[in-house]
Amino acid sequence: MADHHISRKELKHDKIKETLEHGAEAVISHGQFAGILVAVVLAVAIGYGGWHFYIDRQTAQASLAFDQAMKAYQGRIGPPNPADPGEATYADERARSQDAFNKFSKVAGSYPSTNPGKLARYYAALCLEDLDRQNQALEELKKISGSSDKELAAMAQYQMAVIYARTGKPDDAVKLLRVLADKPSVLVPRPLVLLELAGALRNSNPKEAASIYQQIKKDFPDSTIADQADRGLDAMAPKT
Repeated sequence: MADHHISRKELKHDKIKETLEHGAEAVISHGQFAGILVAVVLAVAIGYGGWHFYIDRQTAQASLAFDQAMKAYQGRIGPPNPADPGEATYADERARSQDAFNKFSKVAGSYPSTNPGKLARYYAALCLEDLDRQNQALEELKKISGSSDKELAAMAQYQMAVIYARTGKPDDAVKLLRVLADKPSVLVPRPLVLLELAGALRNSNPKEAASIYQQIKKDFPDSTIADQADRGLDAMAPKT
């Protein structure tokens, strides 16, 4: 009890009442603090739930917008189909790529923190490549390749290697592909990387390219990748 901590001198000066009053104030203050603490915790919990609700809603909206952009990306070249007025159709591939780029860019800009928004940024880079804007595509892919999402980063690195190989920079392509071959991912599997690596090496190191093609056939027989490896070997064979 409180009076165990009160000296005789304090008792003579009638401090018991004062001490009890201070004790009551302390209890009240403690109660107020506890109430404030509970209120803060509730506010944080509500805020956390509200934030998750906001993120879920943003992701749902981003998914719908991404689906519309993907419809443009996969749109048909040709006149509109009267039987399917909702189908995306385009006069040529450039018009399709431009429309898809605009849509993907809007999704990426409006929902940058969502998974659909991040994936839209990647597809926007693919559209830039289709529009023969390789330098801009590479700039975007380089940014994406540093993503904390390892799958998305691997996809970006693979596409960078493809662009390097197609634009006369096989050494840069080979460097990236060797890294990806050593650390394959779900969306960028090892056989796909090896096939691209062999293609990038065909001129500079045909012996290694042939060895990689043979490795693909051995490790992944009876597959589409193995068939492509066969075609790669045929293309390297001396013409008689």
